[in-house]
Amino acid sequence: MSEQSLLEGNQSREDHVLSAERARDQRFKWFVTGTALLVLGVLGAIVVSLILGSRLTYDHFGWHFLISSEWNPVSNEYGALPAIYGTLVTSAIALMIAVPVSFFIAFFITELCPRRLRGPVVTVIELLAGIPSIIYGMWGLFILAPILANHVQPFLTDVFGHIWLLKSIFQGPPIGIGLLPSALILSLMIVPFITSVMREVFEVVPFSLKEAGYGIGGTTWEVMWDIVVPYTRIALVGGIMLGLGRALGETMAVTFMIGNNNQISLALFDSGNSIASVIANEFAEAADPLHASALTSLGLILFVITFLVLAVARLLIMRVERKA
Repeated sequence: MSEQSLLEGNQSREDHVLSAERARDQRFKWFVTGTALLVLGVLGAIVVSLILGSRLTYDHFGWHFLISSEWNPVSNEYGALPAIYGTLVTSAIALMIAVPVSFFIAFFITELCPRRLRGPVVTVIELLAGIPSIIYGMWGLFILAPILANHVQPFLTDVFGHIWLLKSIFQGPPIGIGLLPSALILSLMIVPFITSVMREVFEVVPFSLKEAGYGIGGTTWEVMWDIVVPYTRIALVGGIMLGLGRALGETMAVTFMIGNNNQISLALFDSGNSIASVIANEFAEAADPLHASALTSLGLILFVITFLVLAVARLLIMRVERKA
């Protein structure tokens, strides 16, 4: 066999191998693209089902459904405003409590905690994230609610009861359930998630940056606040938004603690409702099509709120990246 024939045979085999590899690469590309499109398809199907299920409500009530405070299944009168208000208020209060607590826990774990204790503390934080929400709700109803009713609420009423505006915020029946108790439970539930994200991003900060801060005389707090936090601010925003998303959609714990009363009140110890608690309480008994459509509309509103929160978070991250 001539040398030319051998070269042609080798070239043919190489072309065949390259062709097979290109075909496998193309199939893998199609598979990955199909997986991504499948996720988008499922999301689109959820949105379409919510919109179709909400059509009866908006045909019957129009946009008045969003600003009405009436919710009476007997007379088929439905309004979403109290549930929206309760969802936003409890989530906002929970976030205001959880963010500083999570920050200081992550600060302690990464900077101050002895190495022998770091593992157990991290394990406890991770276990808190895995506790079912109904357990948080039961603990809040049977343990936290009596403490709030017998000790915390009377103290707050005595302190702020004579101050204008604040007296209307800290009033309400001393039963230990309401907007503030449900927000406290929510804050306990989202602390492990935010703490885990903050701890992980704090640990990836280059040690040389911290050493430089200590080298110029910075204290532990100054190094953390002036070096670590600016270096990790993008990830911190993402972790906070993750906790907010969990708080917005939480169902069972809020159902136990919020009081399930369809009203709008400035008093943090008054009963209220959230979108998730209304759906959890009434969807199984929604025999009337209009009632079921109203509950589906609440689900669509919760979806839109969550989407807007994620969009705002993305805009904040992009703004921080541009500044950086």
